[in-house]
Amino acid sequence: MKQPTGSYPHVRVRDDGRAVVSQAGSVLLVETARKIGLDRAISAALTPWRKPRTVHDPGKVLLDLAMAIALGGDCLADVALLRSEPAVFGPVASDPTVSRLIDTLAAAGGKSLTAIRAARAEVRSRVWELAAGRAPDADGRVTVDLDGVLVVAHSDKQDAAPTWKKTYGHHPLMGFVDHGPGGTGEPVAALLRPGNAGSNTAADHINAARLALAQLPKKYRRGRQTLIRCDSAGGTHEFVAWLAQCGRWLSYSVGMVITEAIHQHVLKIPASAWTPAVETDGEVRDGAWVAELAGDVLDGWPKGMRLIVRKERPHPGAQLRITDADGMRITCFATNTPDQPIAELELRHRLRARAEDRIRAARSTGLRNLPLHDTAQNSIWLEIAQIALDLLAWMPVLALTGQARLWEPRRLRFRLFSAAGQLVTTGRRRILRLARHWPWAREITDALERLTLLPNPG
Repeated sequence: MKQPTGSYPHVRVRDDGRAVVSQAGSVLLVETARKIGLDRAISAALTPWRKPRTVHDPGKVLLDLAMAIALGGDCLADVALLRSEPAVFGPVASDPTVSRLIDTLAAAGGKSLTAIRAARAEVRSRVWELAAGRAPDADGRVTVDLDGVLVVAHSDKQDAAPTWKKTYGHHPLMGFVDHGPGGTGEPVAALLRPGNAGSNTAADHINAARLALAQLPKKYRRGRQTLIRCDSAGGTHEFVAWLAQCGRWLSYSVGMVITEAIHQHVLKIPASAWTPAVETDGEVRDGAWVAELAGDVLDGWPKGMRLIVRKERPHPGAQLRITDADGMRITCFATNTPDQPIAELELRHRLRARAEDRIRAARSTGLRNLPLHDTAQNSIWLEIAQIALDLLAWMPVLALTGQARLWEPRRLRFRLFSAAGQLVTTGRRRILRLARHWPWAREITDALERLTLLPNPG
């Protein structure tokens, strides 16, 4: 009787392979960092922390960590993935050297964070220039979404505390530039906070907004062309007044809590005042209407603020809240954008939901947990994770086309970065040959050709 062979082929495995490169597709990240000058900018920013006769440049060590996180790492030791492939990543520091650098930067406090952030802002301006029509400011406007992220701690870390979701950990407040429907998003702010930090803390929202604005090109750091969006956590008098302050003149679209006064005004809105909500394609949104409130409900708020409410049939099985009315789910937001139909403004605010996609990408790129103990150390980690997310947003904008530009980090790792290759030396050149049968080999080579055509940094 013939013995069954099973569903998969049986192969013999040996560990004596030569010139084989795993994670060969990660050359996309290396080439992106080189073309946009990220390696030079980070190295220059960390020059004050480079000791005499040091072997490893602090900027290279930090960027290696960012690439390890971009490839799926979640702790300092995961930089070993890069160390195992010197042909692609060059010399990589040892684990003790990496740990000492993090401790040194943490001890420097705000100075090191300021230096890293300044380098990121410098590179961001160059990336947006290179991206041209694919940049997030292609239409002359920039949208920044602010939102909180819960990061669970599985051990006792500094500032870890119970969260409002009855978990234990931290509650960072983050900001993301919205790339719109044709791209992903870039992190521009990350404020590390204890797990019990309040959601409606105006001071934290102001600090996060300042960090986000500092990451934008100078012409977007003030003026109506910059829109700040957030949920009802930012709907406080102090934060809205700061956004609308004379000389800053930022546009805003901020969720508001349904107070008793707002609820009473909603009940008095006549049926003729409700306008059908719309979808992104311009079609009417079924079962949703919007209206604008006026009168004394705006007393105490900045001049020019518009208060827009939305009612919609709740999803089957959803529980109504005490602030809902007539069997409809009621939500509300404030904006200072004049002369624009309220249905369009409500659609613009609803698109803030894309921030949830950015948060999901952040969780899979260094924010699943904070691996270090001290808050200062984890603040450095948070900054490195943002560099990783920057790379994962900039590379598709500059090198990928079509649906590939929308791939989230997990899909980029699975389809592009995990491709294997063979390193061939011919003459004085080294050539990385990707597996011919890999389904996405063409996407990798085409992306590398597009990066090659970009001008080198000055």
